[in-house]
Amino acid sequence: MTDLPEVHAQALEATRPLVAGVGADQWGAPTPCEDWDVRALLNHITSGNFWVTPLVAGQTIEEVGDRLDGDVLGDDPLATYEASAGEAAASFRGPGAMDAPVAVSYGPVPGSVYCGHRFIDVLIHGWDLATATGQNTTLPSDLVEACFEVVEPQRQLLEGSGQFGTVQQVGEHADRQTQLLAILGRHV
Repeated sequence: MTDLPEVHAQALEATRPLVAGVGADQWGAPTPCEDWDVRALLNHITSGNFWVTPLVAGQTIEEVGDRLDGDVLGDDPLATYEASAGEAAASFRGPGAMDAPVAVSYGPVPGSVYCGHRFIDVLIHGWDLATATGQNTTLPSDLVEACFEVVEPQRQLLEGSGQFGTVQQVGEHADRQTQLLAILGRHV
């Protein structure tokens, strides 16, 4: 069984250099996520990270309110990403966090389910960010395998959610990263 708080933290760390590598002229560039440019994509990742602490602490979406709506990146996107990543990692590593009920938009779920979904989100959107900005798109192979462990039991649910795009077909000899990205709707 995958140590979800650990692989989540590793995905956050793997994404950090990609955030640091965004060029000043790339914030408006398109991404594989058709509704978001680079800044909007990073804002999605970062605000998602900021949601972790209040939700794992037992707050509802209504109690969090609109304080995480809009642009949370400010004038220093890297520093804001780092702060959000640190908070999210610490919250998921907290005592009882994996068993605590979390009131997310798709219903109350155990913290472990929410952590798994955040792990997928950070890892795959890190790839999206790398793709959009011309950086190295190779994901750490251990995180790809850990992501498969999270995705496979929930594959039909994730496909039906519409959050990851339509499953893409790849050749039978495709590497594991390509297979994972295709399952999650990425064109590779």
